[in-house]
Amino acid sequence: MTAHKGRGAVGHTRHRFDSRPVESTEEEAWDAAQTAPQTVLRPMQARSIISYNESPDIPFDRSINPYLGCEHGCVYCYARPSHSYLDLSPGLDFETQIFYKPNATERLLAEWEKPAYTCVPITIGANTDPYQPVEREQRLTRQLLETFLRHRHPVSLISKGTLMRRDLDLLRELAADNLCSVAISIPTMNNDLKRIMEPRVPAATARLRLIEELSAAGVPCTLLMAPVIPAVNDREIETIVARAADSGVQRAAWILLRLPHELRSIFADWLDEHLPDRAQHVLSLLRQAHGGQDYDSRFGIRQTGRGPLATMLSQRFGAACRRAGIVYGENLQELDCSLFQKPGTAQFDLPFS
Repeated sequence: MTAHKGRGAVGHTRHRFDSRPVESTEEEAWDAAQTAPQTVLRPMQARSIISYNESPDIPFDRSINPYLGCEHGCVYCYARPSHSYLDLSPGLDFETQIFYKPNATERLLAEWEKPAYTCVPITIGANTDPYQPVEREQRLTRQLLETFLRHRHPVSLISKGTLMRRDLDLLRELAADNLCSVAISIPTMNNDLKRIMEPRVPAATARLRLIEELSAAGVPCTLLMAPVIPAVNDREIETIVARAADSGVQRAAWILLRLPHELRSIFADWLDEHLPDRAQHVLSLLRQAHGGQDYDSRFGIRQTGRGPLATMLSQRFGAACRRAGIVYGENLQELDCSLFQKPGTAQFDLPFS
């Protein structure tokens, strides 16, 4: 395993469906490990664009992800195992092999045109960040927001990318009609930790400035401290909540580190590379919060864990929110669904201006 500057994973972790033998020689594997992996961007035509879920512990039931894979390279990302379905590694491939959906807006309009479609807020960015670096060129998230605004459909965004500032004009107009809310993820204020844990994400101070601008524009903001990792960033709970509250967030929520499928080995390799002095302690604490397992995927438990450690983290986060005068809870801002206009209504067929 070799850490590469600007990348989170420290190797091409084999995915759980891979039954092929490793054919490279030891020398070839060494040479590959020394070469910094480059980002490859590929189009992927979407057959549908809205993903639906029935998870009782997620505060939304439908979402859009204009990208698969994420160049931000956050080592803790629970979406990494999804690259296994593409026959790619959830490790370095997830952050270097990026797929984009050029027909995202077209498929969204097709979904809205269906007679049975019911307007419910849609979340953009539930899996991979809609404001990762490739959005600057592809502009898929902006195109989607233009469509939401044109048809007055409520939308929520989850991101840690400050490129969102580019779309402040759209978000301001949506928020004026109570049609949007934003959740900004900040798991650490420590720049040294950020560089190795989420290498291509803007600094926490830049995200706090974004919150200030969003709040000033009337866009409801939530702090999402995700993930909380015992013995890594849990000591920052009070500081992050206070700083976010000062910047203008109205509510805050936290999520315990989740380690589904291959993510367990990806994260363990990262600990061994970057935090070897506490690697086993961190994994031991996570097992304590998941009933002795590396990860308990059951609804109602997977987000916050259980047991004394999980209870203590929840109590600390709740107390920090009370001191800061903000709401503690993951429920999203209630948005207005009554203004939605289906595609095909004459006055909404004009191009966006």
